[in-house]
Amino acid sequence: MRQREVWEKLLSAERLGAGAAPSAPVRTAYQQDYDRIVFTSAFRRLKDKTQVFPLSKSDYVRTRLTHSLEASCVGRSLGALVGREIIARHGLEHVETADFGAIVAAACLAHDIGNPPFGHAGEDAIREWFRNSGLLDRHPFTPAQRTDFERYEGNAQGFRIVTRLQSPANPGLQLTAAVLATFTKYPRPSQVDAELDGKSGKKFGYFQHDAESFRRVAAATGLVERISGQAWRRHPLATLVEVADDTCYLIVDLEDAARLGFVPYKDAELLLADLAGDSVSGGRIGRLHDPKERLEYLRAKAIGRLLESAAAVFLANEEAILDGRFDDELLDNSPVAIPLQAVLRVAKEAIYVARPALEIETAGFEVLGGLLSLFVTAVEAGAGHGRLTTRERMLLKLLPAQFLGHDGQPDPDPYVRLLQVADFVAGMTDSYAVDLYRKLKGIDLPSD
Repeated sequence: MRQREVWEKLLSAERLGAGAAPSAPVRTAYQQDYDRIVFTSAFRRLKDKTQVFPLSKSDYVRTRLTHSLEASCVGRSLGALVGREIIARHGLEHVETADFGAIVAAACLAHDIGNPPFGHAGEDAIREWFRNSGLLDRHPFTPAQRTDFERYEGNAQGFRIVTRLQSPANPGLQLTAAVLATFTKYPRPSQVDAELDGKSGKKFGYFQHDAESFRRVAAATGLVERISGQAWRRHPLATLVEVADDTCYLIVDLEDAARLGFVPYKDAELLLADLAGDSVSGGRIGRLHDPKERLEYLRAKAIGRLLESAAAVFLANEEAILDGRFDDELLDNSPVAIPLQAVLRVAKEAIYVARPALEIETAGFEVLGGLLSLFVTAVEAGAGHGRLTTRERMLLKLLPAQFLGHDGQPDPDPYVRLLQVADFVAGMTDSYAVDLYRKLKGIDLPSD
């Protein structure tokens, strides 16, 4: 198949569960996807979900919401940069440069929508609870279903949110196949028949409960199959989502850390200047004296250089990316790889281990583990696996109907039943999770 035809399929505007998206002169299908994500409750809750510094008292520090918005801006620019050349190379018709940008921007906007409270520590807390609860031994789960819980993954939760949990009557947001495939950085389930190499095989992107939905996405966009019906190569534009995410979280986290005093301004400035390269020699930087303004200027210049570098690597390796031979991070293969590693080292040594972050993330294990224990015990008893206590009846009433079976009772399928409790807990904001835990444990009592 010619590369032009490959790209036309990759840019599929078919909506999952709703057929082809109608053309609109004002907003393209991909722009509609962006807007649909913005108006979801799951996206709004990112305003109170950890980026690096949980429950920060500073209004300057980024949350998952601001991080996602910034990543979408970077992704739009990067997508358009690449798209302009792809259209020119292959003579793509009925495709605009802005379409590439809109697809990547929408996928970036949703890329963290499945993150539980307390960031990656929240994922670890959910995994650890399921591994140690003994619950997985009580039911005849398939190995793949069991692994979904033992290796619980926010990326898979995100796919579940946009295809099932938001607007469940539809079901899901019915996003275009192009955006869903670009969103899925790890197009594989938690367990496969053989080990997978490459970046796209490191984690998993959907639960067993949602496998059929992803198979339809893969078919609509023509993703390269790795293991029949199980795993695929990434959508090429997913590599751009990864760049936008990495660019924002590394550079912006460095800026936040300097503002909070965990990294000296001068050190942050030197790191960003190395990333920005020749683009900051002389000129405006010499007229800036405020450390905050200097850092903001260098941040913008560094992001610009990272985007140019990533686009150059993508376009130089387009054929290998399309057929799946290139399955690596774009920035690792660019001239900015070395200064970017220096930023990553500082992040690991001074930012991600900052005492306030560690204290609250450690507490998050207690909070999420406690909530899972309470609600899982209640739904198991409600499903006939124990005698319901008065407290368990109350807990079931606190569980929203969305996370129960069709009859308002715990789902009879134990796999679905536990997934629904995980859906409920993972969807909480940091503050709500802490507040609910304290109330249910009797530490705080509701006020009038």
